[in-house]
Amino acid sequence: MNRKVYDIAKGHDGEWKGTLRGASRPSVSAPTKAQALERTVEIAKNASLSQVVIHKENGVIQNERTYGADPRRFPG
Repeated sequence: MNRKVYDIAKGHDGEWKGTLRGASRPSVSAPTKAQALERTVEIAKNASLSQVVIHKENGVIQNERTYGADPRRFPG
């Protein structure tokens, strides 16, 4: 099963983008991080397995969220 991974990051134009990895264009563009995150999560939840990687303004990963039937490698 392929996991769809979306990155939430601030673009050069000052807008926050939600972009599917490997895509040439963002799926979501919004003026605030919260708006971009909300819309991207809605899209990600439609996939059977997805992940949203949230970046800070400087590009460093802040958090990640996984949605769907995530196969766990470790019990617990």
